[in-house]
Amino acid sequence: HFLELGNNYTGDSTYIKAGDVDILIDAGSRQNSSDAIATYVDNYCTDGKLEYVIATHAHQDHIAGFTNTNARNGIFKRYECGVIIDFALTNASSAVYNNYVTARDEEVAAGAKHYTALECCNETNGAKKTYELGEGMSMTILYQRFYSESSSDENNYSVCVLFNHGDKYYLLTGDLEAEGEASLVENNNLPEVELFKAGHHGSYTASTNTLLSKIKPKMVCVCCCAGSVEYTQNSANTFPSQAFIDRVAPYTTQVYVTTLGSVAFDSDKNKYVDTGFTSMNGNITVLSSGGNVTVSCSNNNTVLKDTEWFQANRTRPPAWAA
Repeated sequence: HFLELGNNYTGDSTYIKAGDVDILIDAGSRQNSSDAIATYVDNYCTDGKLEYVIATHAHQDHIAGFTNTNARNGIFKRYECGVIIDFALTNASSAVYNNYVTARDEEVAAGAKHYTALECCNETNGAKKTYELGEGMSMTILYQRFYSESSSDENNYSVCVLFNHGDKYYLLTGDLEAEGEASLVENNNLPEVELFKAGHHGSYTASTNTLLSKIKPKMVCVCCCAGSVEYTQNSANTFPSQAFIDRVAPYTTQVYVTTLGSVAFDSDKNKYVDTGFTSMNGNITVLSSGGNVTVSCSNNNTVLKDTEWFQANRTRPPAWAA
């Protein structure tokens, strides 16, 4: 389940239901997103426990919702957590990061197990590289070199996770950038995947050909507020970027996007500004059952290339020729 986050800021939160096992990967995009995340997750997680929580890296748009402006309402306070896996390294010193560490450590004091991605890959201190989820399902933490080497780009510290159900695979790489993707390919025998969560929200700096040519995704989900100028005034580079679309197009037409931003020109500031948001596909649910993989979205199931936003703001790649 790729979740909308209740605001016009791009971020990540992915919920996975594997039999009786509940998994949450990231809790962006802002502290108030914890309300939207919990409202959704509570439809499926009925015992108040998340068996696994993964925080991919220390950016606000991935970890802010683990805490909340109201201390009782962050994800860590709302749920009992079994195992918390997070980034081995960080350059972060923000208040959001410090709040995350405080809340995480309180969970550990209450009984949660905490491991870094590097500990998982090395299987040290009780951590595992692969966690069996039951019913033919497993979750593997994939090694990449920025678990143990510093990077000037916080995104490269992202925890990378491969889910397996029978003969189907699903890959999530957080905001891993090109350097990290190259290391991921070099250090792992990556399978072709049913689903790839677009790297770094569909940025031009991620989802490189190096990675895509190995995993050959049949479906791509983009967690972003499409067209938002939160990070750039260059319209071609707003999420999902033209470069990302051009690279993904040869592999699949099944590209889905959670949220759509609205933008207007502010003459006083002499730049475009974000003015609001609405659902694009909405909450995206990918179901693996009986050897079949299906998609259903809370708003609509229209693939990216057929949306009005795409037709107005992006150039159709040759692979998506009408």
